[in-house]
Order: sequence, then C-alpha cells, then structure tokens
Amino acid sequence: MAQANALAVRGGLFPTVAASFDASRQQTPAASLQTNAASGADLYSLHTAQLTVSYVLDVWGGTRRALESAQASAEQQVFLREAVYLTLTANIALAAIQEASLRGQIEATRRVIAIQLQQLDLLRKQSEAGQVAEGDVLAQETAVAQARLLLPPLEKQLAQQRHLLATLTGRFPADNIAASFRLSTFKLPRKVPLSLPADFVRQRPDIRAAEANVHSLNAQIGVAIANRLPQITLSGNAGSTADAMERLFTTGTNFWTIAGNVTQPIFNGGTLRARQIQAEAAWVQAAEQYRSTVLQAFQNVADALRALQADDKLVQAARAAEQSASRSLDLVRSQVAQGQASLPVLLNAQNAYLQTSLARVQAEAQRLADTVALFQALGGGWWNREEVLLVVEPKVTKTPF
Repeated sequence: MAQANALAVRGGLFPTVAASFDASRQQTPAASLQTNAASGADLYSLHTAQLTVSYVLDVWGGTRRALESAQASAEQQVFLREAVYLTLTANIALAAIQEASLRGQIEATRRVIAIQLQQLDLLRKQSEAGQVAEGDVLAQETAVAQARLLLPPLEKQLAQQRHLLATLTGRFPADNIAASFRLSTFKLPRKVPLSLPADFVRQRPDIRAAEANVHSLNAQIGVAIANRLPQITLSGNAGSTADAMERLFTTGTNFWTIAGNVTQPIFNGGTLRARQIQAEAAWVQAAEQYRSTVLQAFQNVADALRALQADDKLVQAARAAEQSASRSLDLVRSQVAQGQASLPVLLNAQNAYLQTSLARVQAEAQRLADTVALFQALGGGWWNREEVLLVVEPKVTKTPF
C-alpha cells in the first residue's frame, strides 16, 4: 500500500493528459441569431473531440518533497514488516528451545524415577530379608510417587508448547509437526563477543523504520513550505468541433488554447502556517522517538550480553553440581546396599540429583534463549537482507483462502 502511494505521488511530477469527446443534438430558436453557422439550420448536431494537457510546475520542490516523504514511508513499512518477521522467527526459536527444555526435564525426571525404582526393589528385598524396616520401603515409595507427580505438569507444558509451535508456523494445533527438539540439537556460536560495534545495532529494523519515519516527516516540512509559495500551472487543449463526425479535423474546425496560471495564497486564516508548524512539531516528535528507539536497542544488546556472561557461569555451575550429585547418589546407593547409610541420606541424595539435573537443563535452555535474544537485539539476519527497490509496481497475489 505504501509503495502504491509513492507511485501515486510520483505521478505529480508529470503532466496530466486527458482526451474527451462530446456529442450533442441541439435546437436553437429560429428567431434568435444563434443558429448553426455552417448550415443556417436551427436544428443541428455538434461533435467535439479534444485533448487537454495540464502541468503544475514544481518550482519550489513541493511535489519532490512529497515523493521523498512517500518513499520514506514505504521504506518504513518495509522495515516494519521485517521487524514482524524477526519477532516471529525469534518466537519460533524460543518455542523450540522451550520444547527442548521440557523434554530434557522430562528425561531427567524419568531417569531419576528409574534410579528410585531400582533402589525401591533393593529395599524391598532387604525388607523381606529383615535388613531394613518396612518404613524405609514406604519412604522410598513416597519418594517415587513425588517424583512421578512432576511428570504430568511437564507433559502438559510440552503439549502446549507443541501447539504453540504449530500456530507460529501457520498450522492448526491438531496438525502433526514432524520435527522435535532437544537441547543436544542446538549449537551455540563458537564465541560470543563481550562488545559489539554500534553499526550492528543501527541495522535493527525498528531503528531503520524510525529513521525512515524521521526522513518522511522532514520531507513533509518542505511540502508545507512549498504550499505557502506561488503555484504555477500551465494548461492547454486542442481539438476539433464539427456538426458531423466526418467533418471532424477538417479545415476550419480545429481549435486550441494555451494558458498559464499563477496563484499566491494571501489570506487563509493561518491554515498553511499552522500546517507548517504541525509538520515541524511532528518531525521533532519523530526525532525523539528515534532517539528513544536507539537507546532501547543499546539497552537490549547490553542486557543480552550481560545475560550470556551470567549464563556461562550458571551452566558451568549447574553441570558441576549435577556431576557432584550423581557421584554422591552412586556412593550413597552403594552404602545403602551394604547397610552403611540410612534411608534419609539416600532420599536427600536422590532429591539433590533430581533438582540439579533439572537446574542444569533449565540453565542450558536459558543460555540458548538469551542467545536468541542477542540475535534479535542485533536485528537478526540483516546481513542477508536484500536491497528492496521501494517504488515498484505492486504485485497482486491470491490468498490461500
């Protein structure tokens, strides 16, 4: 739509040409002198064919500034559309990461449940042999049941996440998505920089859109100024008038006119001056919005970089904690099998291993999500952006519905 508007404004740089043809049947009172000069009859036909040309000289650049504004508006719409695509792709990536996180948490929970069931079988055998009390078996059964309680909410969230992915990719929730995501399928950049050149941030589509908006409103100031200056119009027409079609364009039937017009606004109640002030105020507002957008962009990048630094430390700590909890659980299980450790120690070790496993999965997923946030904060994928010719003939496409 914005591109079509720019094309429409560009038409003001060219003359307008119109062709017309009039045919009429007339009767003139016989007593008057207004009779057909060719035949002297009071009843006659009149045919007129003419070509009219009109051209408004763009002396003060008003039309050119209006075209500049329209092109900048079209550019703004291009970047706003790109921002929507960027948001959509980021949301799809985050949804996939969340799915992978939920799958990892489900796998970790099932892994701990499997370990607990093995330990429960051992305790039952020891109870039958009189080596442990029945209360220890019941306590382990309770631990298994508590771990199983974690699965239904995670499975529900996973199903909802699959529905979200289907919706984001243009499918119905009931449609089956062949792809499934796990944390191991995602690859991080080799090295995330601690700082980035400011030119990277300038490529964000929201910044480019705000920049184009400033350009468009600045051009509107030129339009408002030009409207207060003299407007020069050239016009002309040429054609032929005859009482019969076959006589058109014959000798003596042709006519032509060339005219010029200059109009200078003198008094309009301050309307044109107010419109100029309005255009200037709109430009100042757009400039401040542009500044705010730039500051927000730098904040987004700084937040993402800081988050990734913290994520690296958190992932390392979570992995170390999980490994330590795993070794501790193996040791306690061995001690319980030999009767050297009490059940509360085993329960604490199992719970610690479950919690650290979940924390490790969540930490890895958070680092991936923050990487996506950095990618989005930098305007994601602008290095693959194709230069778009803004003023082009719009393409008509058919909708799938």
